[in-house]
Amino acid sequence: MTLPSDDFASRVLEVVAAIPEGMVMSYGDVAAAIGSRAARGVGRVMAYYGSDVPWWRVVRASGHAVADHEARALEHYRAEGTPLMWNGESFRVDLAQARHVP
Repeated sequence: MTLPSDDFASRVLEVVAAIPEGMVMSYGDVAAAIGSRAARGVGRVMAYYGSDVPWWRVVRASGHAVADHEARALEHYRAEGTPLMWNGESFRVDLAQARHVP
């Protein structure tokens, strides 16, 4: 993986790369792990550089997968045994069980 030269982006990607299988962090959790409050900045980094790291392990604060990638994320969650909560046909990650704290 080629990391961007930006220090913030590099630190975000390092944190995301270290999230264990079956666990997740919210955008805010990732920001806090690097000493920042820039959850939206984490989102921008993931949008531009996230394809080289396990992007599905970064979720919204509600536990929902990144918008427009739910089906692909669900495949990963099932393969990794990530705890999920279902409401009819929609799902979200059960953060009480799956939140990773580095």
